[in-house]
Amino acid sequence: MRFTSPPNPQEFNERVWALVRQVPRGKVATYGQIALMLPPQGVDFESYRAFGPRWVGGAMAACPDDVPWQRVINSQGKISERPGAEKQRMLLEEEGIVFVKDKVDLKKYGWHGLDEADEPRQPTLF
Repeated sequence: MRFTSPPNPQEFNERVWALVRQVPRGKVATYGQIALMLPPQGVDFESYRAFGPRWVGGAMAACPDDVPWQRVINSQGKISERPGAEKQRMLLEEEGIVFVKDKVDLKKYGWHGLDEADEPRQPTLF
């Protein structure tokens, strides 16, 4: 089954934006990572795992101004090619993120979410 959008797109987008607002300055997260940090709703896990990153990309393309959209990059540590890619790189570099051959070191700059103790946590697998 192909899912072109989440079962409730507006609700999904709101959850994505709320999570991305937590990514601190100088850190990045991937589309897939953001998807895995949000429990799937109304879709089986395998479908969500396949389509969730694309849905996160759609949410980021439509995000309000207060969402730090520049902090979400692809799973290779690169900025996805599209209009605005140069601005995204500039904003990330202003935050202190260093690119090596158009790539961000996800081990160094990757964000893993925070629990109450401000300790990195692993994304939950559902």
